[in-house]
Amino acid sequence: MMRRFKFSHAIAAVLLAAMFLFLIVVPMLPGYDPYTQDLAGSLIPVGGSTFEGKFHLFGTDTLGRDMVSRLALAGQVSVLIGAGAVAISLVTGVLLGLIAGYFRGAAEMAIMGVADLQLSIPRVLLLIAVTAIVGPSITNLALLLGLTSWVSYGRVARGMALSLREREFVLSARTQGATAAWNIRKHLLPNVLPQMLIVGSYEFGQIIVMEASLSYLGLGVQPPVPSWGMMVSDGQNYLALAPSLSILPSIALFVLVAGLQFLSQALTSENDVVGVPTQPKA
Repeated sequence: MMRRFKFSHAIAAVLLAAMFLFLIVVPMLPGYDPYTQDLAGSLIPVGGSTFEGKFHLFGTDTLGRDMVSRLALAGQVSVLIGAGAVAISLVTGVLLGLIAGYFRGAAEMAIMGVADLQLSIPRVLLLIAVTAIVGPSITNLALLLGLTSWVSYGRVARGMALSLREREFVLSARTQGATAAWNIRKHLLPNVLPQMLIVGSYEFGQIIVMEASLSYLGLGVQPPVPSWGMMVSDGQNYLALAPSLSILPSIALFVLVAGLQFLSQALTSENDVVGVPTQPKA
């Protein structure tokens, strides 16, 4: 257990540090411009240079745009969308889950009924249908991904609330006149939030993959803003001439998502299992 714990932390740290350094450092480099086109320097291979001698570490795309710059900007967009979606889904899921677990009865039936209904609909099809109606944009994408990802948080929060509501420190506060809102804020929420870090780290990776999938289908981030999914889709037309156009964004997506999944595994190992603490957190 201890060896696996250290291994997960190390892999997560290496992958995430490499990716976030790439996303932070590249925009600071001289000549960083993911939008400037140079048709005379299109499809330059990895490590190649233009006729003017300008070096391109990862080459250029079909319009002569620097691939390093576009990969970094696409990663920033994915992280921004993922962070926004995780924040929305975490707040929604924790709030609804705590209400369902603490109050039980009709509130629990209604909330978990909505959750079961949402789970019964394939998520990709739901996102495609709604995106086609409201239109693709970064804001709409973050909202839709967040509102379709709350169920995981809600189910974990509900399960812990069901157990915590019967604990001595909650019952004692209730007998002394504590309101439901006070109990949820003071006793349930602090004990639930650490477990949400595990769910959030896993869902972050899933949301980034979902964003890339929608962008691959043309329903996510729209040009000229780059997206890893859109870059993979565009590069498929040039696999024989420049396979790096699809391979490089795929590798970037893999590194970020793999790092997040190893982080989730490390957090799970640290907490052993999702359980209920024996002492209250004030």
